[in-house]
Amino acid sequence: MSASTEASLDFTQFYNVIDGNLEKGGNMRHTFNPGTLDRNLDVPISSVEDVDRAVGAAQKAAKLWAQVPWSERKKAIESYVSALEANADKFIEMLVKEQGKPPFWAKNEFETGVSFLKGFCDLSLPETIEDTKERKVVTHYTPIGVVVGVTPWNYPILLACGKLGPALLTGNAFVLKSSPHTPYCSLKLAELGMQFFPPGVFQALSGDDALGPLLTTHPGVIMVSFTGSVSTGKRVMEQCAGTLKRVTLELSGNDPAIVCADVNPVDVATRLALFAFCNAGQLCMSVKRIYVHDDVYDQVLSAMTAVTQSLKVGLDSEAFLGPVAHEAQFERLKAVYAKLETDGLRIACGGTRPLQESRGYFFPATIVDNPPDQAVIVREEQFGPVVPLLRWSEESDVLRRANDSDAGLGASVWTRDDQQATRIASQLEAGNVWINTHAEVMPNAPFGGHKKSGLGVEWGVEGLKSYCNLRAIYSRTL
Repeated sequence: MSASTEASLDFTQFYNVIDGNLEKGGNMRHTFNPGTLDRNLDVPISSVEDVDRAVGAAQKAAKLWAQVPWSERKKAIESYVSALEANADKFIEMLVKEQGKPPFWAKNEFETGVSFLKGFCDLSLPETIEDTKERKVVTHYTPIGVVVGVTPWNYPILLACGKLGPALLTGNAFVLKSSPHTPYCSLKLAELGMQFFPPGVFQALSGDDALGPLLTTHPGVIMVSFTGSVSTGKRVMEQCAGTLKRVTLELSGNDPAIVCADVNPVDVATRLALFAFCNAGQLCMSVKRIYVHDDVYDQVLSAMTAVTQSLKVGLDSEAFLGPVAHEAQFERLKAVYAKLETDGLRIACGGTRPLQESRGYFFPATIVDNPPDQAVIVREEQFGPVVPLLRWSEESDVLRRANDSDAGLGASVWTRDDQQATRIASQLEAGNVWINTHAEVMPNAPFGGHKKSGLGVEWGVEGLKSYCNLRAIYSRTL
C-alpha cells in the first residue's frame, strides 16, 4: 500500500482499472475537445463482464480493506495525494482537453480536489455518546462494502475526489464511473491509485450510457453516490431501489442571490459575475438568479455588464470563459439562448446565439435584464453562461420569489447589515446558504440540497457517515 510519490502517469493510453490491472477491453470510443473539436484519445467501453469482474474484485477487496486500521488507510490516501500532486500538470492539461476548462479553471479544479482529499484525512468519526458509572454507549461506524461513485462531466476531478476520499477512508472498496463525456482524468485517478491501494480497492470503468445502469442495478453494489441532474437522479434512485442500495444524490440547483440596498454595487457586481460565469456557468451551485434591490439595480446591472464584457473567452492561460463541455450541452443551450429572443427579453450584454467566430462550443456570457418571474430563464436551471437579473423592493416578496423553486441546493444574501443577512439567510430554503459570498465549499463541512436538489449529504463528518453502517453498543456492569 505504498509507492513512490514520484510515480508518473502516461496520458497517451487509457485503460479500465479492474482488480489491480489495466485493461483495454473490446470496443473503444472517444470524445472531442469542446474548445477545438479535435478528437480525444480512445477509451474502453466496459462490458457486462467487465462490470461483474470489477464488482467481484471490489467485494473481495472490501473485506480486507475494512480490516486495515483507519490510520493506515489515511496514510495510503496521503501518499496517493502526494503522487497526484506530482502529476498535476498532466491532469490539468487533460482536463482542458476533455472538459473545456481554460487552464485557470482546470488548475483551480485540480487543486481543490487535492485539498479536499487532504481535508478528509483530518476528519474522524465520533464514538462515545455516554460514559457514566451506570452505562456506556458508543457508536461504531463500519464500512458498507462496495461503493460506486457516479460523477458528472462538469467537475470530473473534484467530484471524484469528493467521493473516493470518504469512501476509501471509511474502509470501503470504490468503483469510479465517470460521465461518458469526461472519462480521461477519472481513469488516470484510478490508475495512479493502483500504486497505493490493494487490488480491487479503487477501480474505474469507462463506458457509454449503458454503463451506469449496469452498476446501479448490480446486486454486489451496496451504495451509489451520484452527482448529476434531477431526471437522472430519479432513475438512479429507482434502479437502486431494486436491491435496496444506499444512495446519496447531489442534484441540480437554481441558486438565487439576493442583493440588498446597502451594498457597494461595483464590488458585489464583480463578484457575482465571477460566481455566475465560472466554468461557463456549468456548476450546480453557481449563481443562477440574481435579485437586486431597486435602489441599486441600475448600478449593479451596469457594473456587472462591464465586468462580464471584460471576461476573456478561449482556452489560453488568460482566458476566463471556456466552451460548454460537449455537443449535447451545446445544442441544449442553443435552444435556451434562442428562447431569450423569441420571448422578447432584454439582453444587457452577450447575445442569443453561439459565438460564430469560435470553432468550439462557445457562447457569449449573457445577462438578461429583469425578465418576468415565469420566464424559462428564471424558472429552470440554465447550466450555461447566461444569468437573469431581477428587481425587488419588499423583503418578504423577494424571499417568496427566491424560494419559489423545486431546487434548493444553494442561495446567498449580500448586505452590510448583519441582522438583515441573518434574517434573510434563515428563511432561504437551501442546503447551503452564503452571506456576502457564494459557492464556497469545504471538505470538513457537509454539502447537500433541499427539495429536489438531493438526498443525503456529502463531505464533512456527516458525509463520512453516509459511507458507513452504524452500530450502537450499550454497556452496563453486572
